[in-house]
Amino acid sequence: MKTGNTGGRPRRRDLLELCAAAFLASGVVGAWPFAAGAQQPAKIPRVGWIWSGRSAGDPTEVAGFRQGLKELGYIEGQNIVVDYRFGEGRDDRIAAYVAELVQLRPDVLVVFGEPVVRAVEKLTTTIPVVSLTGDPVGAGLVASLARPGGNITGVSMMQGLEGLTGKRVELLKNALPAATRIGLMFYPGNPTMVGSLAQAEEVAARLGFAIRPFPVQRGDDLGAALASVAREGVDGVDIEPINPFISYPEETGELLLKYRIPAVSELRRIAESGGLLSYGPNLFDTTRRMAYFVDRILKGAKPADLPVEQASRLQLVVNIKAAQALGVTIPPLILARADEVIE
Repeated sequence: MKTGNTGGRPRRRDLLELCAAAFLASGVVGAWPFAAGAQQPAKIPRVGWIWSGRSAGDPTEVAGFRQGLKELGYIEGQNIVVDYRFGEGRDDRIAAYVAELVQLRPDVLVVFGEPVVRAVEKLTTTIPVVSLTGDPVGAGLVASLARPGGNITGVSMMQGLEGLTGKRVELLKNALPAATRIGLMFYPGNPTMVGSLAQAEEVAARLGFAIRPFPVQRGDDLGAALASVAREGVDGVDIEPINPFISYPEETGELLLKYRIPAVSELRRIAESGGLLSYGPNLFDTTRRMAYFVDRILKGAKPADLPVEQASRLQLVVNIKAAQALGVTIPPLILARADEVIE
Protein backbone atom coordinates (compact mmCIF):
# COMPACT_ATOMS: atom_id res chain seq x y z
CA MET A 1 0.00 0.00 0.00
CA LYS A 2 1.18 3.46 -0.80
CA THR A 3 1.46 5.64 2.25
CA GLY A 4 2.10 8.99 0.67
CA ASN A 5 3.89 10.22 3.81
CA THR A 6 7.09 9.49 5.70
CA GLY A 7 5.28 8.10 8.76
CA GLY A 8 3.92 5.08 6.90
CA ARG A 9 0.27 5.76 7.81
CA PRO A 10 -2.26 5.13 5.01
CA ARG A 11 -3.91 8.14 3.47
CA ARG A 12 -7.59 8.84 4.33
CA ARG A 13 -8.60 8.41 0.69
CA ASP A 14 -6.99 4.97 0.60
CA LEU A 15 -8.93 3.92 3.69
CA LEU A 16 -12.24 5.07 2.20
CA GLU A 17 -11.55 3.20 -1.04
CA LEU A 18 -10.63 0.06 0.89
CA CYS A 19 -13.81 0.23 2.98
CA ALA A 20 -15.96 0.87 -0.08
CA ALA A 21 -14.47 -2.12 -1.90
CA ALA A 22 -15.09 -4.39 1.08
CA PHE A 23 -18.66 -3.11 1.45
CA LEU A 24 -19.49 -3.64 -2.22
CA ALA A 25 -18.03 -7.13 -2.08
CA SER A 26 -20.41 -7.96 0.76
CA GLY A 27 -23.42 -7.45 -1.58
CA VAL A 28 -25.21 -5.01 0.78
CA VAL A 29 -25.24 -2.23 -1.77
CA GLY A 30 -28.59 -0.70 -0.81
CA ALA A 31 -27.45 0.03 2.73
CA TRP A 32 -24.37 2.09 1.83
CA PRO A 33 -24.98 5.25 3.85
CA PHE A 34 -22.85 7.58 1.77
CA ALA A 35 -24.36 6.73 -1.63
CA ALA A 36 -24.20 9.77 -3.86
CA GLY A 37 -27.50 11.23 -5.04
CA ALA A 38 -29.65 9.49 -2.39
CA GLN A 39 -33.24 10.76 -2.75
CA GLN A 40 -35.16 12.15 0.17
CA PRO A 41 -38.76 10.91 0.57
CA ALA A 42 -41.28 13.18 -1.18
CA LYS A 43 -43.22 15.55 1.06
CA ILE A 44 -46.86 14.54 1.39
CA PRO A 45 -49.10 17.58 0.85
CA ARG A 46 -51.46 18.59 3.64
CA VAL A 47 -54.92 20.08 3.13
CA GLY A 48 -57.07 21.70 5.80
CA TRP A 49 -60.82 21.30 5.16
CA ILE A 50 -63.54 23.08 7.12
CA TRP A 51 -67.31 23.26 6.83
CA SER A 52 -69.85 24.52 9.35
CA GLY A 53 -72.23 21.58 8.80
CA ARG A 54 -72.42 18.20 10.48
CA SER A 55 -70.12 15.28 9.91
CA ALA A 56 -72.86 12.64 10.19
CA GLY A 57 -74.68 11.15 7.21
CA ASP A 58 -71.93 11.16 4.57
CA PRO A 59 -72.19 14.86 3.66
CA THR A 60 -72.21 15.61 -0.06
CA GLU A 61 -69.58 18.29 0.56
CA VAL A 62 -67.12 15.59 1.66
CA ALA A 63 -68.12 12.96 -0.90
CA GLY A 64 -67.76 15.27 -3.89
CA PHE A 65 -64.37 16.60 -2.79
CA ARG A 66 -63.01 13.11 -2.15
CA GLN A 67 -64.19 11.94 -5.56
CA GLY A 68 -62.40 14.88 -7.15
CA LEU A 69 -59.18 14.03 -5.35
CA LYS A 70 -59.47 10.39 -6.42
CA GLU A 71 -59.95 11.33 -10.07
CA LEU A 72 -56.78 13.43 -9.89
CA GLY A 73 -54.74 10.58 -8.44
CA TYR A 74 -54.79 11.53 -4.76
CA ILE A 75 -55.40 8.88 -2.12
CA GLU A 76 -55.90 10.11 1.42
CA GLY A 77 -53.34 8.72 3.81
CA GLN A 78 -51.00 7.74 0.98
CA ASN A 79 -50.07 10.74 -1.14
CA ILE A 80 -52.18 13.43 0.52
CA VAL A 81 -53.37 14.24 4.04
CA VAL A 82 -56.70 16.00 4.62
CA ASP A 83 -57.51 17.37 8.08
CA TYR A 84 -61.30 17.71 8.36
CA ARG A 85 -63.14 20.02 10.73
CA PHE A 86 -66.95 20.27 11.05
CA GLY A 87 -68.84 23.00 12.87
CA GLU A 88 -71.69 20.55 13.57
CA GLY A 89 -74.19 23.31 12.89
CA ARG A 90 -72.58 25.88 15.18
CA ASP A 91 -70.91 28.85 13.52
CA ASP A 92 -69.42 29.89 16.86
CA ARG A 93 -66.99 26.96 16.61
CA ILE A 94 -65.53 28.01 13.29
CA ALA A 95 -62.89 30.47 14.52
CA ALA A 96 -61.34 27.88 16.84
CA TYR A 97 -61.27 25.22 14.12
CA VAL A 98 -59.71 27.62 11.63
CA ALA A 99 -57.01 28.43 14.18
CA GLU A 100 -56.32 24.70 14.64
CA LEU A 101 -55.91 24.16 10.92
CA VAL A 102 -53.69 27.20 10.41
CA GLN A 103 -51.40 25.91 13.16
CA LEU A 104 -50.96 22.70 11.16
CA ARG A 105 -49.43 24.79 8.34
CA PRO A 106 -51.39 23.17 5.49
CA ASP A 107 -50.43 23.64 1.86
CA VAL A 108 -54.03 24.57 1.03
CA LEU A 109 -57.19 25.39 2.99
CA VAL A 110 -60.55 24.27 1.56
CA VAL A 111 -63.43 26.23 3.10
CA PHE A 112 -67.18 26.59 2.66
CA GLY A 113 -69.14 29.80 3.13
CA GLU A 114 -68.26 33.44 3.65
CA PRO A 115 -68.17 33.25 7.49
CA VAL A 116 -65.45 30.58 7.28
CA VAL A 117 -63.47 32.63 4.75
CA ARG A 118 -63.71 35.66 7.04
CA ALA A 119 -62.34 33.61 9.92
CA VAL A 120 -59.43 32.49 7.74
CA GLU A 121 -58.70 36.08 6.64
CA LYS A 122 -58.14 37.10 10.26
CA LEU A 123 -55.36 34.54 10.69
CA THR A 124 -53.56 34.23 7.38
CA THR A 125 -53.13 35.99 4.07
CA THR A 126 -50.47 33.60 2.82
CA ILE A 127 -51.94 30.08 2.97
CA PRO A 128 -53.75 29.40 -0.35
CA VAL A 129 -57.52 29.16 0.09
CA VAL A 130 -59.99 27.29 -2.14
CA SER A 131 -63.48 28.50 -1.23
CA LEU A 132 -67.10 27.82 -2.06
CA THR A 133 -69.08 31.02 -1.53
CA GLY A 134 -72.08 32.85 -2.90
CA ASP A 135 -70.77 36.11 -4.33
CA PRO A 136 -67.04 36.45 -3.58
CA VAL A 137 -66.71 39.66 -5.57
CA GLY A 138 -69.66 41.38 -3.92
CA ALA A 139 -68.40 40.25 -0.53
CA GLY A 140 -64.96 41.68 -1.23
CA LEU A 141 -63.22 38.31 -0.92
CA VAL A 142 -61.63 38.55 -4.38
CA ALA A 143 -60.91 41.44 -6.72
CA SER A 144 -62.72 39.83 -9.65
CA LEU A 145 -63.70 36.37 -10.87
CA ALA A 146 -61.11 36.45 -13.65
CA ARG A 147 -58.29 37.82 -11.50
CA PRO A 148 -58.95 37.02 -7.85
CA GLY A 149 -55.71 38.49 -6.49
CA GLY A 150 -54.58 37.61 -2.98
CA ASN A 151 -54.66 34.07 -1.65
CA ILE A 152 -58.31 33.12 -2.33
CA THR A 153 -59.90 31.41 -5.33
CA GLY A 154 -62.49 28.66 -5.82
CA VAL A 155 -66.12 28.37 -6.91
CA SER A 156 -68.92 30.92 -6.74
CA MET A 157 -72.58 29.98 -6.35
CA MET A 158 -73.62 33.36 -7.79
CA GLN A 159 -75.58 32.95 -11.01
CA GLY A 160 -75.93 36.20 -12.92
CA LEU A 161 -76.81 39.59 -11.46
CA GLU A 162 -80.02 38.43 -9.82
CA GLY A 163 -78.47 35.52 -7.97
CA LEU A 164 -79.95 32.24 -6.90
CA THR A 165 -82.12 33.54 -4.08
CA GLY A 166 -84.06 35.69 -6.52
CA LYS A 167 -84.41 32.81 -8.97
CA ARG A 168 -85.68 30.45 -6.26
CA VAL A 169 -88.24 32.94 -5.00
CA GLU A 170 -89.49 33.47 -8.54
CA LEU A 171 -89.69 29.71 -9.05
CA LEU A 172 -91.76 29.29 -5.89
CA LYS A 173 -94.11 32.06 -7.00
CA ASN A 174 -94.55 30.30 -10.36
CA ALA A 175 -95.37 27.09 -8.51
CA LEU A 176 -97.85 28.95 -6.28
CA PRO A 177 -99.50 31.50 -8.63
CA ALA A 178 -101.96 32.71 -5.99
CA ALA A 179 -99.22 33.43 -3.41
CA THR A 180 -99.23 36.94 -1.97
CA ARG A 181 -96.59 36.46 0.76
CA ILE A 182 -93.45 34.37 0.59
CA GLY A 183 -91.16 33.92 3.57
CA LEU A 184 -87.37 33.95 3.58
CA MET A 185 -85.76 31.76 6.24
CA PHE A 186 -82.15 32.52 7.09
CA TYR A 187 -79.51 32.83 9.79
CA PRO A 188 -79.29 36.53 10.69
CA GLY A 189 -75.58 36.44 11.51
CA ASN A 190 -74.60 35.45 7.97
CA PRO A 191 -73.33 38.51 6.04
CA THR A 192 -74.53 37.14 2.69
CA MET A 193 -78.15 37.59 3.74
CA VAL A 194 -78.16 41.33 3.04
CA GLY A 195 -77.72 40.62 -0.67
CA SER A 196 -80.06 37.62 -0.62
CA LEU A 197 -82.88 39.60 0.96
CA ALA A 198 -82.38 42.38 -1.60
CA GLN A 199 -82.66 39.83 -4.42
CA ALA A 200 -85.89 38.42 -2.99
CA GLU A 201 -87.46 41.85 -2.52
CA GLU A 202 -86.58 42.92 -6.08
CA VAL A 203 -88.35 39.85 -7.49
CA ALA A 204 -91.32 40.38 -5.15
CA ALA A 205 -91.71 43.98 -6.27
CA ARG A 206 -91.58 42.95 -9.91
CA LEU A 207 -94.10 40.09 -9.58
CA GLY A 208 -96.44 41.71 -7.08
CA PHE A 209 -96.07 39.85 -3.77
CA ALA A 210 -94.49 40.54 -0.38
CA ILE A 211 -91.41 39.06 1.30
CA ARG A 212 -91.58 38.18 4.99
CA PRO A 213 -88.20 37.54 6.68
CA PHE A 214 -87.92 34.69 9.23
CA PRO A 215 -84.54 34.66 10.98
CA VAL A 216 -83.51 31.38 12.64
CA GLN A 217 -80.58 31.26 15.05
CA ARG A 218 -80.05 27.58 15.88
CA GLY A 219 -81.19 24.10 14.95
CA ASP A 220 -83.21 24.00 18.17
CA ASP A 221 -85.25 26.94 16.83
CA LEU A 222 -86.40 25.24 13.63
CA GLY A 223 -89.66 23.88 15.02
CA ALA A 224 -90.70 27.20 16.58
CA ALA A 225 -89.70 29.13 13.45
CA LEU A 226 -91.76 26.95 11.09
CA ALA A 227 -94.68 27.00 13.50
CA SER A 228 -94.51 30.80 13.29
CA VAL A 229 -94.50 30.64 9.49
CA ALA A 230 -97.62 28.48 9.60
CA ARG A 231 -99.40 30.80 12.06
CA GLU A 232 -98.75 33.86 9.92
CA GLY A 233 -100.33 32.25 6.89
CA VAL A 234 -97.33 32.72 4.61
CA ASP A 235 -97.98 30.95 1.31
CA GLY A 236 -94.51 29.43 1.02
CA VAL A 237 -90.90 29.92 2.03
CA ASP A 238 -87.44 30.04 0.51
CA ILE A 239 -84.88 28.38 2.82
CA GLU A 240 -81.37 29.72 2.40
CA PRO A 241 -78.45 27.25 2.08
CA ILE A 242 -76.76 28.25 5.34
CA ASN A 243 -76.82 27.11 8.94
CA PRO A 244 -78.83 25.85 10.68
CA PHE A 245 -80.58 24.47 7.58
CA ILE A 246 -77.50 22.86 6.01
CA SER A 247 -76.98 20.90 9.22
CA TYR A 248 -80.60 19.81 9.63
CA PRO A 249 -82.04 19.25 6.14
CA GLU A 250 -84.03 16.12 6.99
CA GLU A 251 -85.49 17.66 10.12
CA THR A 252 -86.40 20.79 8.15
CA GLY A 253 -88.17 18.77 5.46
CA GLU A 254 -90.16 16.82 8.03
CA LEU A 255 -91.25 20.02 9.78
CA LEU A 256 -92.34 21.54 6.46
CA LEU A 257 -94.68 18.60 5.94
CA LYS A 258 -95.88 18.75 9.53
CA TYR A 259 -96.85 22.42 9.24
CA ARG A 260 -97.96 22.07 5.60
CA ILE A 261 -95.61 24.73 4.23
CA PRO A 262 -94.54 24.66 0.55
CA ALA A 263 -90.82 25.43 0.35
CA VAL A 264 -88.00 25.89 -2.10
CA SER A 265 -84.33 25.65 -1.21
CA GLU A 266 -80.95 25.24 -2.79
CA LEU A 267 -80.50 22.24 -0.53
CA ARG A 268 -81.58 19.10 -2.35
CA ARG A 269 -81.83 17.10 0.87
CA ILE A 270 -84.61 19.39 2.08
CA ALA A 271 -86.60 18.65 -1.07
CA GLU A 272 -85.97 14.94 -0.63
CA SER A 273 -87.28 15.11 2.96
CA GLY A 274 -90.46 17.12 2.47
CA GLY A 275 -89.68 20.36 0.67
CA LEU A 276 -91.58 21.16 -2.51
CA LEU A 277 -88.68 22.21 -4.74
CA SER A 278 -84.92 22.54 -4.78
CA TYR A 279 -83.00 24.63 -7.26
CA GLY A 280 -79.30 25.27 -7.36
CA PRO A 281 -75.91 23.92 -8.34
CA ASN A 282 -75.22 20.22 -8.18
CA LEU A 283 -73.32 20.23 -4.90
CA PHE A 284 -71.48 16.98 -5.55
CA ASP A 285 -70.11 18.26 -8.86
CA THR A 286 -69.27 21.63 -7.34
CA THR A 287 -67.25 20.24 -4.44
CA ARG A 288 -65.59 17.73 -6.78
CA ARG A 289 -64.40 20.70 -8.83
CA MET A 290 -62.78 22.23 -5.75
CA ALA A 291 -60.26 19.37 -5.86
CA TYR A 292 -59.08 20.72 -9.24
CA PHE A 293 -58.03 23.99 -7.58
CA VAL A 294 -56.22 22.09 -4.84
CA ASP A 295 -54.33 20.08 -7.44
CA ARG A 296 -53.30 23.19 -9.38
CA ILE A 297 -52.05 24.91 -6.24
CA LEU A 298 -50.10 21.86 -5.08
CA LYS A 299 -48.43 21.85 -8.49
CA GLY A 300 -47.29 25.45 -8.10
CA ALA A 301 -50.15 27.67 -9.28
CA LYS A 302 -51.04 30.73 -7.22
CA PRO A 303 -54.65 31.42 -6.17
CA ALA A 304 -54.32 34.96 -7.52
CA ASP A 305 -53.83 33.51 -11.01
CA LEU A 306 -56.65 30.91 -10.88
CA PRO A 307 -59.96 32.44 -12.01
CA VAL A 308 -62.93 31.82 -9.74
CA GLU A 309 -65.40 29.56 -11.51
CA GLN A 310 -69.18 29.81 -11.38
CA ALA A 311 -71.10 26.66 -10.55
CA SER A 312 -72.57 25.91 -13.94
CA ARG A 313 -74.74 22.82 -13.53
CA LEU A 314 -78.03 23.87 -11.97
CA GLN A 315 -80.61 21.25 -11.03
CA LEU A 316 -84.32 21.60 -10.44
CA VAL A 317 -85.84 18.87 -8.27
CA VAL A 318 -89.61 18.61 -7.78
CA ASN A 319 -91.10 16.53 -4.96
CA ILE A 320 -94.48 15.40 -6.28
CA LYS A 321 -95.09 13.34 -3.16
CA ALA A 322 -94.73 16.45 -1.00
CA ALA A 323 -96.92 18.44 -3.40
CA GLN A 324 -99.71 15.91 -3.04
CA ALA A 325 -99.41 15.97 0.75
CA LEU A 326 -99.61 19.78 0.68
CA GLY A 327 -102.46 19.93 -1.82
CA VAL A 328 -100.31 21.79 -4.36
CA THR A 329 -100.57 21.22 -8.10
CA ILE A 330 -97.21 21.76 -9.79
CA PRO A 331 -97.64 23.62 -13.09
CA PRO A 332 -96.74 21.56 -16.18
CA LEU A 333 -94.08 24.09 -17.22
CA ILE A 334 -92.14 23.50 -14.00
CA LEU A 335 -92.47 19.74 -14.34
CA ALA A 336 -91.17 19.97 -17.90
CA ARG A 337 -88.10 21.88 -16.66
CA ALA A 338 -87.37 19.49 -13.79
CA ASP A 339 -84.15 17.52 -13.84
CA GLU A 340 -85.63 15.07 -11.35
CA VAL A 341 -89.11 14.36 -10.02
CA ILE A 342 -89.51 12.63 -6.66
CA GLU A 343 -92.66 10.52 -6.64
